[in-house]
Amino acid sequence: MTLSISKAWDETKAILVRDGRLIGAVALALFVLPGLILDLTYPDTPPATFPKPGPWMAVALAVMVISLSGQLAMIRLAMGPQLTVAEAIRHGVSRFLSYFGAVLIWLLPLATIGYALSNQVLANPDNPQPAAALGLLVLTAVLAYFSVRFSLNAAVASAESASPLVILRRSWALTAGHWWKLFGFVFLFGVAVLALLIAVEAIIGIFAKLALGGMEQGTVGGLLVALVSQLVSAAAYSTFFVMLARIYVQLAGKGAGAVVGVPNSGT
Repeated sequence: MTLSISKAWDETKAILVRDGRLIGAVALALFVLPGLILDLTYPDTPPATFPKPGPWMAVALAVMVISLSGQLAMIRLAMGPQLTVAEAIRHGVSRFLSYFGAVLIWLLPLATIGYALSNQVLANPDNPQPAAALGLLVLTAVLAYFSVRFSLNAAVASAESASPLVILRRSWALTAGHWWKLFGFVFLFGVAVLALLIAVEAIIGIFAKLALGGMEQGTVGGLLVALVSQLVSAAAYSTFFVMLARIYVQLAGKGAGAVVGVPNSGT
């Protein structure tokens, strides 16, 4: 199948314009609120250090489950046929385990290797081990490659009743021959979102310091910065996952769902 990023983008814009309020409501419930709770409970630690184990880990686990289920629900809403928002959320929860299993299979080994290499580099950051530094560079390239090949995992998990291994094989097959297009989309989208987040946080941070006395964790200023950051991130996530849904529709040949959005009612 051919892939047109511009067509997927046009469909994404149409869905967001037509059904933005409902998609926004889902994003607030499944992305913003859990993320804000995690921000408030996450320990304040120095840069490049991992916080000590504590209750925040249970919160992080719950947020991960909600967020991944939200991704599947968002994609389901963007694919059609029409269903209620509550049905989409139940659908996301029902497909969570398969999706999570697929993510673990390919990402956990790379994350484990990356953690070990990072510890070696951080042990002596002024004079890191050449082998460990080179290993991190190679691992980054490998991670970029597999991230693109498995970029449709969520769409496959949401659209098809499949086991984790089947999800990986389907995403691998669907993205075959389209790596550069998908990489370009993911890279440019990521750069744009990162730039937006930096700009927004800088502006809100200045306001928090001048008007609210600071933005340390637990203060009103810190809460404002966290809230705005979560809102911007949720808007980006919503756009990204709707876009993935439209890309999947193209590559899977599911033309019947090309212009279906979220129903206008249903909770």
